[in-house]
Amino acid sequence: MHRWNVKQWVVPCAIGAATLVKFSVGLGSYSGQGTPPMFGDYEAQRHWMELTVHLPTSQWYNYDLQYWGLDYPPLTAYVSWLCGIVAYYINPAWVALDTSRGIETPESKVFMRTSVVVLDALVYVPALVMFTRVWQGSRSMRTQELALLTLLLQPALLLIDFGHFQYNSVMLGFTLLAMNFFATEHDLIGAFFFVLSLGFKQMALYYAPAIGSYLLAKCLYMGPSKGYVARLFLRLAVVTIATFVLLFLPFLSPTLIMDPVTRIFPFARGLFEDKVANFWCASNVLLKWKSWASRSFLVKLSAGLTLMGFIPSVVVLLNLGWRMGAARRANKSDTGKKNEKEHTPFLPLLPYALLSSSMSFFLFSFQVHEKTILLPLMPVTLLLSGAHVDAAVYSWGVLVNNVAVFSMWPLLKRDGLGVQYIGLLLLWNRLIGYNPVKHAPKSFVELLSVGVYGAALVLHVLEMVITPPARYPDLFAVLNVLVCTPVFVLVWLWSIKRGIEIAWAVGGLGVSRSTRGREEKEEKADGSGSGYSYRQSGGRTVSLGYGQLGKRRSWDRAGSGGVA
Repeated sequence: MHRWNVKQWVVPCAIGAATLVKFSVGLGSYSGQGTPPMFGDYEAQRHWMELTVHLPTSQWYNYDLQYWGLDYPPLTAYVSWLCGIVAYYINPAWVALDTSRGIETPESKVFMRTSVVVLDALVYVPALVMFTRVWQGSRSMRTQELALLTLLLQPALLLIDFGHFQYNSVMLGFTLLAMNFFATEHDLIGAFFFVLSLGFKQMALYYAPAIGSYLLAKCLYMGPSKGYVARLFLRLAVVTIATFVLLFLPFLSPTLIMDPVTRIFPFARGLFEDKVANFWCASNVLLKWKSWASRSFLVKLSAGLTLMGFIPSVVVLLNLGWRMGAARRANKSDTGKKNEKEHTPFLPLLPYALLSSSMSFFLFSFQVHEKTILLPLMPVTLLLSGAHVDAAVYSWGVLVNNVAVFSMWPLLKRDGLGVQYIGLLLLWNRLIGYNPVKHAPKSFVELLSVGVYGAALVLHVLEMVITPPARYPDLFAVLNVLVCTPVFVLVWLWSIKRGIEIAWAVGGLGVSRSTRGREEKEEKADGSGSGYSYRQSGGRTVSLGYGQLGKRRSWDRAGSGGVA
């Protein structure tokens, strides 16, 4: 299309093609189709529309909890209410209180499938387009468009939201919007959107340590001059608290507030339910946690392991913010230049911090579902979208995406989504130009990929030809867990390693204030800046277009006699 001089149509056509794929995936079956009495996630989402349309808010979180009681935060309830109003206007039978349970008419299915596509188009798709413009603004338009296609057709999200049936793209879209506004230095707007993500699904808490530590590091970096750090911290606190208050406003009474809280955090459900490719399910093969450990002990143990899982990225961010802030203030005291709107130099760490934080929650936290692998997948796919095919982040990103889809195979098989599973994997890997057997493996991650894909293929073949013994009905599901969990653990460790490497490249580790100040002066003198060190460390994985373009304009002004 660039060749035919119609490049302005590339992005609309990409979005249109992705929308067609989403509707095509939706032609298949969904969670719980034709399986009374509880059906599945599809019925849960439809039932919440029914509840919110007909009942007062005081009953939303306590009405007939045995049949898909509402267990997501208030923003999900409000969106369900809006969808329910539209459904009631079209056909009241679709959301009739109690009598519509299990409804599966063709028209109601079209409405439900369309609601997912519309909400995705309103939140997630604009966030992806903004990401390619903001984070990869210094790259060519073709690179940005390929990155957009890579993200639009991510197979795991398509299979869960448009096949299995959920609204995860709304939560992910709000988080991505927060990232985008952080990258453009609009921290208050970013905080607002992240609270919306938390208000839509509590799983967004997987990102909270990374987001919180980034914003606190930003406060430390800006320093106490003119009270800026206090103003930023207070403004962030006010925006966060005010947004939460608005979301929970109908429930802010002593008799109601505990209803959503106890439903949102279901500690009474146990450590895990289905076979999930995380630490608990994998280790349960030998340790049998539920047979000897109490629930309170498991809650404390999972909390401790999760904390240890994300604390390295938090420490790296805070340490870097503090040290770079000290160096910045020392440098400005010499030059006399003040610029509170300058680009945050440790922004490249944010995607890696999000990855390590969310992956630690997925591996170690309490009551994890297989679908929550979508949270670590978002930051790693963002990194992958801007990476060269020879970069390590490309190999790791492709591997974790493919393994994540494989880890959900037991769920997708139960939903009857086998054709979509194969088709989307082949489509996405072909789109990004990935073929694990085209060349001989040259690195550890390439060798690992070949081994994991081989094991997955063998498991698929065995599952087709062998019936598991009656004593071990979940044999293949457990083998799936044992194949996938080591990969997720390695990706989590790799994200911590990359965060430390990038912290070293951006600001060094353990450099004194005066030494770092002299280095920054030398870098600015020859026009390299901190971006040079970052790219030397493999920084192609995040383009940081907005920041780089801003620096480039500053250098251009400096070269022409202006003030940088």
